[in-house]
Amino acid sequence: MSGLTGKVALVTGGSRGIGAEIARRLAADGAAVAITYASREEDARSVVSNIGASGGSAIAIQADGRNGEEIESAVAQVLTNYSALDILVNNAGIFVTGDLLEFSEEDLDHSLSINLRAPFIAMQAAGRHLRDGGRIINIGSNLASRVPWPGISLYAMTKSGLVGLTKGAARDFGPCGITVNVVHPGSTNTDMNPADGDHSDLQRGAMAIPRYNEASDVASLVRWLAGPEGRSVTGAEFTIDGGSNA
Repeated sequence: MSGLTGKVALVTGGSRGIGAEIARRLAADGAAVAITYASREEDARSVVSNIGASGGSAIAIQADGRNGEEIESAVAQVLTNYSALDILVNNAGIFVTGDLLEFSEEDLDHSLSINLRAPFIAMQAAGRHLRDGGRIINIGSNLASRVPWPGISLYAMTKSGLVGLTKGAARDFGPCGITVNVVHPGSTNTDMNPADGDHSDLQRGAMAIPRYNEASDVASLVRWLAGPEGRSVTGAEFTIDGGSNA
């Protein structure tokens, strides 16, 4: 029997990249998985199809992280389809860069709404239904604690805020037997930041081990936290970045 058999997971932003790999890994270990997507329906359906072809169960739900009602509706759809919820992975996020003096209020509001407000609302919506032993895993960034280059202040701010939310929520959910942790990926080989991209050599130059993560590396860490092995770990940060922040 796999470690997550009988569990139900919701992964936001699961249509591609790290989110898609997390969804596939949780499903491979026995969980039924729901993923949300904002606009990439075809990609989301492909992830669901992949999971189904491997013998797993998955559904895709359209939900814009900027819309609280859509997030709450996504949680309701998970409960309708699977009658339970055990694992929430807040993966959806955006990476807005630029000069601090040039950011607009729209840039600020957009980044906050996706990277911080949406996880907060998802935690509220899911937290009312998570079973004893539930897991909340937030996907942060190694840039939350160290900013080696200019142009990423807005992104770093939102991911730093996610750390505070994680630690506070760990206290709030602890009496219910629910753990809350944050995983901080560094440079990860996805279509958003390919290992052969224009700035990849610069990023590798900051690493102790000059090798990009694969999305599966991050997914394996999430799987560990989601499983029985992670039952006593809460309010913690896990950085997986090849030593960039060492």
